[in-house]
Amino acid sequence: MKQPREVFLEYLRKRGLNMTPQRAAIVETFLESEGHFSSEELCGRARKLDPAIGQATVYRTLKLLVESGLAGALLAGEGPTLYEHSYGHAHHDHLVCLECGVKVEIVDPEIEKRQEELAGAQGFTLTRHSMVLYGLCPACLKRMGGRTLDA
Repeated sequence: MKQPREVFLEYLRKRGLNMTPQRAAIVETFLESEGHFSSEELCGRARKLDPAIGQATVYRTLKLLVESGLAGALLAGEGPTLYEHSYGHAHHDHLVCLECGVKVEIVDPEIEKRQEELAGAQGFTLTRHSMVLYGLCPACLKRMGGRTLDA
């Protein structure tokens, strides 16, 4: 398996793009960051390497990281888009609590198989996918006395 930086450099070359110093600092920061994080959080971390890095540069670089397959984007309800590593990491889906925002990674081979079957029945070949299930975590449900947000 290729190193993530090598994958990103190849992706840039194929598109006629260069690895600028700011882009390199953002990519380095991304690769060192674990878990789920927003573009704003990544920008704050990257500014420790280069205080001149702007939010727009972070947005554009994250878009390239997602397109290259190094990053995954998670639309977590009402909040900002969150990013995480995807290259070299096992695929997983997410449960997101609409009350407190907690995110739980889930893996289910049966769901994965069914998604492939559903896509195939429509003539699709999946290249990537994301499934996010929204609800209430046990702690929030207990705190709300068992009432859901709809009640």
